[in-house]
Amino acid sequence: MKQKTINKKVELVGIGLHKGVPVKMVLEPLEADSGIIFYRSDLGVSIPMKPQNVTNTTMATVLSLGDAKISTIEHLLSAIYAYGIDNLKISVDNEEIPIMDGSAIGYCMLLDEAGIRVLDANKKVMAIKKPIEVKEGDKFVRIEPSNQTIFDFSIDFPHPAIKQQKYKFIFSKQNYKEEIARARTFGFLQEVNYLRSIGLGLGGNLNNCIVLDENGILNKEGLRYKEEFVRHKILDAIGDMAILGMPLLGSYVSFAGSHKLNALLTQKILEENGAYELVESKELEKSLELSQEFA
Repeated sequence: MKQKTINKKVELVGIGLHKGVPVKMVLEPLEADSGIIFYRSDLGVSIPMKPQNVTNTTMATVLSLGDAKISTIEHLLSAIYAYGIDNLKISVDNEEIPIMDGSAIGYCMLLDEAGIRVLDANKKVMAIKKPIEVKEGDKFVRIEPSNQTIFDFSIDFPHPAIKQQKYKFIFSKQNYKEEIARARTFGFLQEVNYLRSIGLGLGGNLNNCIVLDENGILNKEGLRYKEEFVRHKILDAIGDMAILGMPLLGSYVSFAGSHKLNALLTQKILEENGAYELVESKELEKSLELSQEFA
């Protein structure tokens, strides 16, 4: 229940999903209470990770500060959150995080290579105290009080390969690596031309995305999980909620949630009186032990 960073500097070079250009990414350890910091090494600009700096959610989550931006941060942040890392510097020399294989498992492998270092400072946990919800038509995202961290997601796509899917994920690092990390992003072939006309999806291919035509999946290897589509939505949601900057104690529930709704939810949690309480992990551990003892 102490704060964590990585043990050593690691780096990789990959392609950005939306801009399609090579990006060098470097992860470096930081001391306690530094938080997660994004750094554009080509511009010499640091972008603190906080909901107020989310400036675009079209097909990806984008952080900006002035003219400097970093896009498609959600998959990397999802893995960082799963590993319990509180303090980290993420440097990139272009405006997008490398997409890897479209899931988070490549980032998990990178973090395994870096190793985890435990710091001499207690974690601070954001314990949700009352339900907070954001809606858009019949779509919604909601966070509720809970003594566990849970992500419960449902989707309904009018496509024969997806249809209705529902998955409830009880959070732990091991569960994440087994149930969520390998779920890939997905897109529809009929949307490709439109996305490319607005400068998105330029690096997408069958190696880093599940691609669907009108009838089914074009990827020859098929799916990695039966419910890979909804599991990837959970992967995204974990990364988007990680922008709050600390572990969440609460139950996230969604139907057809999106980067946009997740961003609005993080902002609403911070703005609404009594929505949460900041608890040091040591105190939280004691209170949970007491509640279990008297249950």
